[in-house]
Amino acid sequence: MDAIEFITKYESYLEEISNVIKPELLPIIDQLKNIDPHDLVTPETYLIDGSHARGYVWRLFLQRVKEDSSSK
Repeated sequence: MDAIEFITKYESYLEEISNVIKPELLPIIDQLKNIDPHDLVTPETYLIDGSHARGYVWRLFLQRVKEDSSSK
């Protein structure tokens, strides 16, 4: 999967996550939706497949959850 394909699917990956998380974590999804996916990858970025791309977005989400919980 190249960077362009990731960028086009970024919102759908966030939607998948939002469908399986607790409602109180939805503000973190909103934060991630405000990130331009162009800022997350470069033209040289190559992700092995959709699962790799999903894992990357999950890691971004979990990192934000961790940061949010440690700031409270």
